[in-house]
Amino acid sequence: MASVFRKTFTKPLPANAVMITRKGERLARWKDGRGKIRREPVTTGRNGTDRIVVQAVTYTAKYRDGQGVVREVATGCRTKDGALSVLRDLTCRAEKVKAQILTPDEDRIVDHQATPLGDHIASYIDHQTAKGVHPARINNSRSRLRQVAADCGFTQLADVSASAVEHWLLDRRSEGMSAGARNGYREAWIGFANWCVKTSRLLSNPLSDVPKADAKADCRRKRRSLTEDELTRLLHAARRRPLHDAMMIRCGLNKGKAIARVSECRRIELERLGRERELIYKTYLLTGLRKSELASLTVGQLELDGPVPFAVLDSSNDKSRRGADIPLRLDLATELRQWLDSRLAGMQATARGKGEPIPDELPLDSTVFTVPDSLRRIFDLDLKFAGIPKKDDRGRTVDIHALRHTFGTHLSKAGVTPRVAQAALRHSSIDLTMNVYTDPRLLDVHGALDSLPALPLDGSTDDTKTEKRATGTDDAMTRPLAPMLAPNSDNWCKPLSIVGNSEDMSSNTNKDTNPEKQSVSRGFSKSGRLD
Repeated sequence: MASVFRKTFTKPLPANAVMITRKGERLARWKDGRGKIRREPVTTGRNGTDRIVVQAVTYTAKYRDGQGVVREVATGCRTKDGALSVLRDLTCRAEKVKAQILTPDEDRIVDHQATPLGDHIASYIDHQTAKGVHPARINNSRSRLRQVAADCGFTQLADVSASAVEHWLLDRRSEGMSAGARNGYREAWIGFANWCVKTSRLLSNPLSDVPKADAKADCRRKRRSLTEDELTRLLHAARRRPLHDAMMIRCGLNKGKAIARVSECRRIELERLGRERELIYKTYLLTGLRKSELASLTVGQLELDGPVPFAVLDSSNDKSRRGADIPLRLDLATELRQWLDSRLAGMQATARGKGEPIPDELPLDSTVFTVPDSLRRIFDLDLKFAGIPKKDDRGRTVDIHALRHTFGTHLSKAGVTPRVAQAALRHSSIDLTMNVYTDPRLLDVHGALDSLPALPLDGSTDDTKTEKRATGTDDAMTRPLAPMLAPNSDNWCKPLSIVGNSEDMSSNTNKDTNPEKQSVSRGFSKSGRLD
C-alpha cells in the first residue's frame, strides 16, 4: 500500500506554446524563461480549454496510518530515495500507533512540528475571528504573538519554551514595561498554547508555569472617581467650552480675549456640539458604558417609550460578547428623547430647504452620538476648563474611562448592594467591582460606623433608641440607604435584565407582585442628584 509518487496538476497553456502531436498524443512545446524548450502533455479542462499537464517537482508519500486511514503526505524531497526515507518514518509511526506505543494524538502532534510557527498563529487568529472575539483583542493577540516569536527566534512549535518567554519578559521589565502590559503578552501566548493543545498541535502547554507579574504592585495608571461637585462642573464645562473656545482670540496682542460676536449659524452649531458632549458624559456617568460601546449605540437600540427605558447593547459591541440590556434612568431617557427630536428637526429642516422628501423619523441604524476618536483629548480640555486637576495628591488620574469608575463608586456610595453594582457594571467578578471600580476616598466610612449600635461600657441602655429600633423608626432619615432602583411604585412593571439580550427578558421576569421587591432588579432610580 505504501508508495511514493509525484503528483500531476494542470496549468493554462503558455502564451508562446505551439501544439504538436506525437504518437497520437497532443503536446505543447514552448520556450521557458531560461530559454529551455519544454514539452508537456495537453488535456482539456473543465471549461473546455486546453491545459498542460505538469508533474510536481517533489514526491508525495501515500500510506495507511495507525488508525487505518489512507493518507497522502508531501515529503518535500526531490529524489525518490529521500522520499522513500520519509515514507519509512511515516509507516514506522503508524506501526507504533497500532502497537499502542504512541497515541493517535501524539502521532498527530508530530505532523505539526514541521509547520512554520507563523502558519499556526494565522490559524489561531482565524479561530478567534470565528469565535467572534472583539477585533481589538484579535489585533493585540496577533501583534504580541508575532513580536515575541520574532524576538525569541521561534520558527516552529518545538522552539516555544517557558525559559525563553520568561527571559523576554524580564528584558521588557528592565526596559520599563509595566506589569499589566507584560501580563498581556503572557496571556496571549498562554491562550495560543492552550489552543495548540486542544487542536492536537502540542501535547501540553509549555508556558503554563510562566509566572504572572504583580499588576497591583506595579500599577502605572491609577484612576480616581469624580465627586458630585466635579461632575456638575464637568457637565457645565462640556456644554460651554465649544462656544467659548470659538470666541477666543488665539494669536496676536489680544490673545486670550473674547471676540465680540460669532455668526448665528455658527453659534447654533457650537451650542449643539456642547449639548452633545454634555449628554455623552452624562450617559457615561449614568450607564457605565465603555467608549466603544457608547459609540456603537444606534437609534434602533433605544427603547425610550416604555415604563422602564433601556438600551439594547448588541453582543458584537459588548466587551464580554454576551450582549446586555442597559437600564436608563427616566431623566436621562427624557433628555435622550429630546436630543433625538432635535436631530430629527434638523434633518427635516435640511430636507425642506433642499426640496427633498421630509423624513418622519431618524434612520434606525444611525448612531445616537457622534463620539470622536479624539474624545480623550477633548475630555482633558474639558477638565482643564472646569478647573478639575488631571491628577490628585496621590498621583491618580482622571480620563474618559474614569467616568465608568465614577459610576461604580457612586453606586456603592449610595448604598447599592455589591451584587447589583456588579450587574450594573457587567463585571464577571465582584472583586473587580469592589476593588478596582470603587474609589474608597469617596465612601463615607465614618458615617457607616455611626450606624452601628451603641455599646456603653457602664452597662446602661438607651431605652428610647431600643424602642425606636424595635419599631423600625430609629433615625431612619440619617442612616445610609440604597436608593430606589426603579420608578415610583405607582408606575412599576416587570423587571429588566441587565445582562443578556432583550430576547431573554421573559425568562428573567420576577413573578413577585411586590413593587418594592421588583424595584431592586431594575438598576436605576427615577430621581438623582446629577441633572
